[in-house]
Amino acid sequence: MAATSTRHKNIITSYAEDIALFRTGVRKFWFGFLLVGLAVLPWAGLALGGNYVPYLLNLLGISAIVAMGLNLLTGSTGLVSLGHAAFVAVGAYTAAFLANRLGCPFVLVLPTSAVLTGCVGVAVGLPALRIKGIYLALATMAFQFIAAQVFLHWESVTGGANGIALPPATLGSFEFDTPVRFFYVTASAAVLLGLGIRNIMRSRLGRALLAIRDSDVAAEAMGVHLARYKTMVFGVSAAYAGLAGCLFAYFLSYIGPDHFTIQLSVEYLAMIIVGGLGSILGSVLGAAIVTLLPEALRFVMDILRQIDPDLVLPDLRAVIVGLILILMILFEPQGLAGRWHKIRRYWATWPF
Repeated sequence: MAATSTRHKNIITSYAEDIALFRTGVRKFWFGFLLVGLAVLPWAGLALGGNYVPYLLNLLGISAIVAMGLNLLTGSTGLVSLGHAAFVAVGAYTAAFLANRLGCPFVLVLPTSAVLTGCVGVAVGLPALRIKGIYLALATMAFQFIAAQVFLHWESVTGGANGIALPPATLGSFEFDTPVRFFYVTASAAVLLGLGIRNIMRSRLGRALLAIRDSDVAAEAMGVHLARYKTMVFGVSAAYAGLAGCLFAYFLSYIGPDHFTIQLSVEYLAMIIVGGLGSILGSVLGAAIVTLLPEALRFVMDILRQIDPDLVLPDLRAVIVGLILILMILFEPQGLAGRWHKIRRYWATWPF
């Protein structure tokens, strides 16, 4: 009886209920709890580990924004990108140029970086109209290499190998000049952009993207305009990466070509695979794993070096990320979000 009543509660009885942002009061409660937790989290981290914990939280939030945009492209539409670090770089260098060279305020730089990167994403997404699968992945990887050379040699705009510095982000006379202050910008952007993807997936655009992922031939037969929606999703995904790049540049106050390598693009792809394709929760969980695990590994290495100062340890970041990726594909192909949904489903029907 308990299982039956639980199933009845989950039955959707109207279209309005189907597209509701929060279908139940429980979800509204947990969303409010999330907002309160985000408000308290940086101060709790500051008390526990100084500025290092808020620093990691900012990196996690920025990575989560990129992962959400990439998950919309790959998890929800089935288009693979190996060049998302280049989109992050476009947003970062746009922010640096506008802020440092033109003196534009932060409230103008942030949306401009997203819009300009979105336009670049639309241009890069044009090959998606003709190719897909591994060929599309190679095309986006080629864009990554081309962008890296442009950022390295266009010294009048990017500063070349020396990079370019940025002033602190400001809102009026208030400066976001500490990791705790900047976290509220990062967290607010991540929450709003997550709600944005949630709304996209409830709309006609979201249903069209899922249809393209399942079968672009069948989607086109049902009237889905493939050219329009593929370029549109590339633009939206790139805009998310560009906005994250802008936040990244302001947070570090300096950017250079070494910040945006092909390994970073692979790590973004690993985030959505580890967390779960087509899931906002999976994007956040994957970003947390890929961002925080290397830091934990660095902490272990520091302890080992204290025990044996002569111990030589290689950088195992790429090895660890690759190993996690292989294990997740083999044993948990639906990612951490998929495992979480299985646990919820189990307890909803327990003990039946």
